[in-house]
Amino acid sequence: MVASLRRTLDRYWYAWAMALPIVLVLVVLVGYPLVMGVYYSLTNINDLNMGRTIGANHVPATFTSVGLHNYWYILTGKDGAFYSTLLWTVEWTVGCVAPTTLIGLGLAQMLNRRMRGRSVYRVLLILPWAVPSFVAAFAWRLILNSPGGLLDWLFTRVGLPPVNWLGDATSAKISVVMVNIWLGVPFMMVAFLGGLQAIPGELVEAAEVDGANAFQRFWNVTLPGLRPVAVTVTLLSTIWTFNQFAVIYLVTAGGPGGATNILVTQAYNDGFSQLRDYADASTYGVIILSMLLLFSVFYRRVLSRGQEAVA
Repeated sequence: MVASLRRTLDRYWYAWAMALPIVLVLVVLVGYPLVMGVYYSLTNINDLNMGRTIGANHVPATFTSVGLHNYWYILTGKDGAFYSTLLWTVEWTVGCVAPTTLIGLGLAQMLNRRMRGRSVYRVLLILPWAVPSFVAAFAWRLILNSPGGLLDWLFTRVGLPPVNWLGDATSAKISVVMVNIWLGVPFMMVAFLGGLQAIPGELVEAAEVDGANAFQRFWNVTLPGLRPVAVTVTLLSTIWTFNQFAVIYLVTAGGPGGATNILVTQAYNDGFSQLRDYADASTYGVIILSMLLLFSVFYRRVLSRGQEAVA
């Protein structure tokens, strides 16, 4: 085994040397925080009992190990926020990913055809993706602000009553979903457009010659050709949306009354507000990671079985 490893290093040393900086960066920026997060989730660390240095004086850490108590406390619902937040996080994820996928696919279908001004439409539709998410979130907060927001101004101009977009729980949830769909559609559109252009035109022409109508060509030729792209982008979009901190925090700050908090913003609030309960925040982080890993494995297995059945 050692000899085989040595031959591999001798043969591919250049590739290992090129990958080493990336590996070191991932270890420092991902690996170390992940390990420390898991460790903190097994303790009762907070802002009062962690060690610190004040001037020339060093205050030693006094936090202790509590085992799996934090997980038991959260998963049994004793913190009072986990399951309601989890339910809204799932609703938020499905409510964003499904429309984003459908709209992105529809726009990709439209832009894959020959039409006048297609390049202009592509540039305009990809603009939300080019704008940094925090800039877009602040812009939408100004648009949705009440009173004085642009949307309320337009409503009053056409004789409609103003809406408290960010002050009511239901309208705030609708608002953040709308903003995230606006941000996510360009990625889906570009991904599906690339997948459509990779489908051989001969297949579509052959189906048309055989008498297949537009829906049959889409269902039997286009969708199977898009399966690899759709699997990847749906999984990525689900993970990104599940952890979409910027839109929730910058548009509503989790309000009103915590109604729009998802799991990741709840973890942030636990770790960086008032008592700064780092143990609770770390536990939320580990639970979120575990749920996404389980979802990814389950998702891939279900799709693999489906592909095997088709084959």
